[in-house]
Amino acid sequence: METAELIKCLDREGRLLAEAAQAADTAAAVPTCPGWTVRDLLRHTGMVHRWATAFVTEGLTRFRPGDGEPDLDGEALLEWFRDGHGLLVAALGEAADDLECWTFLPAPSPLAFWARRQAHETAVHRADAEWARDGRPGPVVARFAADGVDELLGGFHARSRSRVRTEEPRVLRVRAVDSGDVWTVRLSPEPPRTARTDDGPADCELSGPADRLYLTLWNRLPLTAVSVTGDADLAELWRERSAVTWS
Repeated sequence: METAELIKCLDREGRLLAEAAQAADTAAAVPTCPGWTVRDLLRHTGMVHRWATAFVTEGLTRFRPGDGEPDLDGEALLEWFRDGHGLLVAALGEAADDLECWTFLPAPSPLAFWARRQAHETAVHRADAEWARDGRPGPVVARFAADGVDELLGGFHARSRSRVRTEEPRVLRVRAVDSGDVWTVRLSPEPPRTARTDDGPADCELSGPADRLYLTLWNRLPLTAVSVTGDADLAELWRERSAVTWS
């Protein structure tokens, strides 16, 4: 996806997150983030937005931790979240194409990286807020959802930190039936290797609309939200070991 399109997605997803959080109330539990309330969700996501904004606006070329979460609640917390989200959208929209700053996943450019990463960070947490509101995460645009699956499989789980591994070589295929995107994930004792191919047999296949795959692979929907064929143990392995956490 083009960077400008991702920034628009970030803008939309952040607004939807805030709307869901306000409707749910900040004291509501977030089923998809055990132990969290909407209050925790807003504090975390708002902190991440400000953290990302600093790399873009200050051109930081080395990692810097976030500034921590605020001791805010209620309308004050919602206002703080909306302000930080707006600052991030503006920073990305105004940044130069040749921006140089720190990143942590492969991307065509630092600007493309931060637009993509924060759009998906916000979309996943928007689903969390909607779970807290009424237990029904809303749809994700298929093109954007497929991009998020690609980032998760080819970005996060290509890193040495991925715990999705098998003792013997296995193949997991992911198929988006609406967008036509297909990923083949080769599992072994090493980090997963993902290719945008449909070659050869697979031990397990997950298939469904791109947005259902997106939220399922991010563990925001149960495996029953998609079709699982072949060795269901591989799907369960993903569920057990694929979590991406803030550190």
